[in-house]
Amino acid sequence: MRFFKRPFHEYRLTDRVAFSQMPLFVTTLLTAFLMWAFFPDTMDNPLFVVFLVSQLAIMALCYAIPWDRLPYTSFLAIPLLDFVSIAAGREGGQESLTGISLLAVFPVIWLCASGYYPRAALWLSFLGPLAIIWVPLLLKGNYSPQDFARSLLLPVMMLGIGVSVSVLTLSMMRQQKQLEEKDEQLQANLRTSKRQESLLNTVLDTVHLGVLAVDADGHDVLMNRKQRANHELARPKNIADPNESQLLVYGPDRKTLIPVQERPVRRAVMGETFTDFLVWLGEGKDQRALVTTARAMKDSDGKFTGSVIVFSDVTDLVNALTAKDDFVSSVSHEFRTPLTSILGYVEILLADEPDAPQREMLEIIRRNSERLLTLVSDLLSSRNGQLIVTPHTVDVAELVRSSVSSAMPRAAAAGVALSAQTPERLEAHVDSARISQVLDNLVSNAIKYSPDGGEVVVSVAQEDGHLACRVMDTGMGMSPEDTSEVFAKFFRTSSVRRTAIPGVGLGLPISKAIVEAHGGTIDVDSTLGKGTTFTFRVPV
Repeated sequence: MRFFKRPFHEYRLTDRVAFSQMPLFVTTLLTAFLMWAFFPDTMDNPLFVVFLVSQLAIMALCYAIPWDRLPYTSFLAIPLLDFVSIAAGREGGQESLTGISLLAVFPVIWLCASGYYPRAALWLSFLGPLAIIWVPLLLKGNYSPQDFARSLLLPVMMLGIGVSVSVLTLSMMRQQKQLEEKDEQLQANLRTSKRQESLLNTVLDTVHLGVLAVDADGHDVLMNRKQRANHELARPKNIADPNESQLLVYGPDRKTLIPVQERPVRRAVMGETFTDFLVWLGEGKDQRALVTTARAMKDSDGKFTGSVIVFSDVTDLVNALTAKDDFVSSVSHEFRTPLTSILGYVEILLADEPDAPQREMLEIIRRNSERLLTLVSDLLSSRNGQLIVTPHTVDVAELVRSSVSSAMPRAAAAGVALSAQTPERLEAHVDSARISQVLDNLVSNAIKYSPDGGEVVVSVAQEDGHLACRVMDTGMGMSPEDTSEVFAKFFRTSSVRRTAIPGVGLGLPISKAIVEAHGGTIDVDSTLGKGTTFTFRVPV
């Protein structure tokens, strides 16, 4: 069993002084026992009695004196008193028990191990034992040079022990100082780390996003309050601690469980990076829609160390989009029936061969009704995410010129200079009606959003096996934020909403759907206040 239950320096000063004196005191008791057992006459020697009594007194002083109220190094008087006590014991007991002078090693070790006054401690480690031997010789007056020389071995030996102890003590003190400095630095780093951890946890618990960090083995490293709620939502009611395969994670249809290997956390653990992956958590009326985004973490060597997954609740947005799509579908169906009826009756009237003025009005009714019916069909197709195209060989240059020619009156009324830049003929395999619809829409928008006049140029050319058509205007333009949303259904830019320019925000989404149905792409380049250029490309 260890004598000290805690580090020596953690005891109070009085206890440390007493513990330092204890080895000599215990050895003194053993010496007294040996004398009593084998040399009882020595117990009557006054000097030996002084030795025993002085050791008892010194031990009592260790506890009696309030060392913490005195100058700190005052306790070094104890080993000095020990030299005097040992000298008395040597003179009183050397005829019975040799080697009592070796007890001087205890005060020597104490002085040198204290670390205070190291040079003085070394001198005392030599002079103290020397005085134990020489002083009695000098007091007796009966000595010879050989006596002095014979007694030098013990002081030299004690000096060697003192030097060794001093070197070890100074080395340990330097190491202790270094350890204390490192400990202080570690404590400071720990406090900083705890503050940063507290700040991070506060921030993560404040945001309305679920945040989950996992290591390379899939173990949770960090989970904020919102994510714990998400996890509880996905937990089956009859399973206290479910694994990933048991969580209620559904696909967009809200009914089909997503396979484990396709779930966001599993994909993230495999090192995959993704954005806005939609899942539904839970079931019944508490079911919530969340979009998930994952980013991989790597160390300085580029090795995968884990991932961070963010869960964002978009239930209200998904429900709103669903309601909007249902509304568009319902209204479109309601429009289609009366429009079909109007077209039917117009065809009947035209079949009766009316006179020219009436035929002209009926043709206008039919053309506009067909246009409305086409728009309704496009709304339904856009809602379902698909448009039907029927490609055939078409002179696209002629389509561009026809679109520009039809828009000339409107451009003139708006003070816009409209022109076309086309080759004489450019054939492509496209749906002529659908491409004309895209052209009409882009040209109409270019004129509409140039309210203060300006210039609109429509060009078409063949580039890298694709048909490239550009509609450039010098109108009001768009901000980068609006540009990124321009192809969203029902979207209208902030600058347009502040004006009286009419529109519902469906032309560009439908145009995008038509171009993509041809296997092409459409993009926009715009600068606020300087104009916009729409470019669509389809395979020739």
